[in-house]
Amino acid sequence: MVRADDLCALGMAPDAAAELVRGVGHRLQSGRPDRCWQAVSQTMVSAGLPFPVHRYVFDQVYARWDRRCGPPPVWVPTPQQVDRTHLAALQRQLDLPDYRAVHRWSVQHRAQFWALVVQTLGIKFAPAGAMQDADPRPELSWLPGRALNIVTSCFQAKHDHVALVWSGPDGSLKHQTYGQLQRRVHRLANGLVEVGFKPGDAIGVAIPMTAESVAIYLAIVMIGCVVVSIADSFAAPQIAKRLRIAEARGIVTADHVVLAEKRLPLYEKVIDAAAPCAIVVAGPHGHTVRRRPGDLLLEQVLGDDRVFQPHVCQVHDPVNILFSPGTTGQPKAIPWDHATPIKCAMDGYYHHDIHPGHVVAWPTNLGWMMGPWLIFASLINRATIGLFEGAATEPAFGRFVQDARVSMLGTVPSLVRRWRQTHAMEGLDLSRIHAFSSTGECSNPDDMFYLMFLAGYRPIVEYCGGTEIGGGYMTATLVQPNAPSTFSTPSLGLDVVIADQDGAPTDSGELFVQPPSIGLSSRLLHMDHDQVYF
Repeated sequence: MVRADDLCALGMAPDAAAELVRGVGHRLQSGRPDRCWQAVSQTMVSAGLPFPVHRYVFDQVYARWDRRCGPPPVWVPTPQQVDRTHLAALQRQLDLPDYRAVHRWSVQHRAQFWALVVQTLGIKFAPAGAMQDADPRPELSWLPGRALNIVTSCFQAKHDHVALVWSGPDGSLKHQTYGQLQRRVHRLANGLVEVGFKPGDAIGVAIPMTAESVAIYLAIVMIGCVVVSIADSFAAPQIAKRLRIAEARGIVTADHVVLAEKRLPLYEKVIDAAAPCAIVVAGPHGHTVRRRPGDLLLEQVLGDDRVFQPHVCQVHDPVNILFSPGTTGQPKAIPWDHATPIKCAMDGYYHHDIHPGHVVAWPTNLGWMMGPWLIFASLINRATIGLFEGAATEPAFGRFVQDARVSMLGTVPSLVRRWRQTHAMEGLDLSRIHAFSSTGECSNPDDMFYLMFLAGYRPIVEYCGGTEIGGGYMTATLVQPNAPSTFSTPSLGLDVVIADQDGAPTDSGELFVQPPSIGLSSRLLHMDHDQVYF
């Protein structure tokens, strides 16, 4: 029961506390606690009440909640919100009664599901073949006979629609349309070919996540080469190890990175790693490091404005070599192929409900899977990528999220914890956010509750997956009730089972992904894939 004395102790005025107590009591008597919370929470948001009040009222409203029904939801979609989602459209298309039936259909008819995804996303192929029938074998080959370059599917939005929005050094917003981004990618592609790179060559990318690095990434894939993902925070030995495993012929990097007003060397680390030919992008303060003989500035590589015809690849030709963290031994070198981005885009389309024109921001890096994920999940879905050139812990990041009108904000739990400690994201208008997403670490329910509070209560798509999945295997949706730090479903198109050491189903054991699915890795560069994963 909500008590006025408790509310006053949390800083509320007596009259306001008494009014809130009456409102909660009336709604609890006339309805379910989840409906009561939905109504009361919006009243508290409009009144500008602090987070401790919200947390207290939530706990009291759900004091008698039956935990056998699952954790109490902080967000429950209205029928109108459900009706606007891509998932609701899929449910109507399949004429199925609810989301659970949709998921069940997607795993019982996997080939049909992925064929529908390919059609819905508008994936562009060269001369088409038939879809692969569903097969439980891990070596299953999707889309046999198909040829494509996945970058072609990244430019289906109108040329004048915004592809990238980012903050300049002075905090002002800069924009790049799809047409402008495509012209930049063509110039880079022409230049890379003129420099001597050929289809199949591996090219390292160790560079901050900027508008320029997005264009560089797409250009490498467009010419049929393979991106080798290297985090810009890595030391020289880590950079060298990844370049060696991938047999890279070159690397794109930057003079330096700026973090918390500190200028940190990057190109110097690449030199110490004895990297092959380097293409160097100017840092925020221009070129400040003497170049090795044979290395090039990006300005020297830019080609002309001729339209570059994307190199046509087989579906299972690699686009990106990513690495596991390597905290327990050698990092695993995991190739993504031209089908993997379809998984990224599917998760974005159905589970994160990304629509054309949405602004998708996720503080990340091309050295980790969420960097490429952000590119493909945004551009294939005709959305806008939001990039902040600075630390996401800074108050300026929150102003960027507000001013760029971010629709879907991804994060990691440690970042949310930092925001809660510093209040860096408070006092902002985050009403344009329709959903959050969280991945990479175990999340804390109190911190995730706080994150939802910041935007007037929006759902969080908890997103558990990995480089070997091409996205998530446990996740959430925008058509189901949402509780902090809770998954609500396996991803569409695949399923999971909990089994004991003997492989028998159990309620407490290891979680196994049940193949097949587009996105699941099928090989490792320097290890036995079956031995590692099966």
